[in-house]
Amino acid sequence: MLQTPSGGAGHGTAAADSGLMSIGTVLNVLRDEFPEVTISKIRFLESEGLIEPQRTPSGYRKFSAGDVERLGHVLRMQRDHYLPLKVIREHLDAMERGEAVALPVVGRQRDGETLQESWEAPTAARIGRSELMAAAEIGEQELEEWESYGLIAPLPDGAYDAEAVTVAALVVELGRFGIEPRHLRAMKAAADREAGLVDQVVAPLKRHRNPQTRAHAEARTKELAGLTVKLHAALVQTALGVRLP
Repeated sequence: MLQTPSGGAGHGTAAADSGLMSIGTVLNVLRDEFPEVTISKIRFLESEGLIEPQRTPSGYRKFSAGDVERLGHVLRMQRDHYLPLKVIREHLDAMERGEAVALPVVGRQRDGETLQESWEAPTAARIGRSELMAAAEIGEQELEEWESYGLIAPLPDGAYDAEAVTVAALVVELGRFGIEPRHLRAMKAAADREAGLVDQVVAPLKRHRNPQTRAHAEARTKELAGLTVKLHAALVQTALGVRLP
C-alpha cells in the first residue's frame, strides 16, 4: 500500500492542506518503490487514461491519494507482469466497477520454487507503436533497430501483441548489463529453431479435421513450449555453472 504524505514544504504545502498532491510530491512518493519513474512517465499514463488528476485554474495537476494508489497499481503491473496499458486499464476499470477480477503473478517465488502461472491475453489486446515505445521507454530509432534484428515484429495491422511488451522490457534489462540488441540475434535464431521443432510435432494435429484434435494441438503446443523454455534455461545455467532460485 502506498503511503501518502501528511504534509509538505514549498510548492507542495497548499496541495497537502487540501488533501491533494503536486506531481513532484507524487514522484517522491512513488520513487520509494519505483526508483525509475519520471514525471514524463506519469504524464504519459495520464494521457493514456490510466489516471485523471484534478487541475487547478492555472492548469497544475493535483493528485488525490486514490490517484497515487492507482498509479502504483499501474506501475506494479507493468513491472511485474509486462502487461500492455490497455489491458491494465481494462483490469483497473473492472475492479472499480466491483467486478471480481484476478491478475496472475508470473515468476512468483514460493519456497525457492518459481511458479509460472499462465495469463491468457484477450485476442483483441493490441498495443500501438507509440505505446510500446513509451512502455519500454525507448525511441523510434531503438525500436527500428530491434525490428531489424527480428527481436520484435509488428502484426499485419501495424500494431503489436502483448508479448512484444515482455520482449521489449527484457531487451532493456539486458541492455543495462551491456548486452546490445545485436548480441541477441543468436538467441532469436535459437528461439525460432525451437519453435520450428515444436511446430513439426504438432503440425499433423493442427491440420486434422476434428475440432477436438485441433484443440488438443493447441494444448500440446503450450506444453511443448513450456518444456523447451525449461530445457533452454537449464542448459544456459549448466553452461554458466550457476543455479537460479
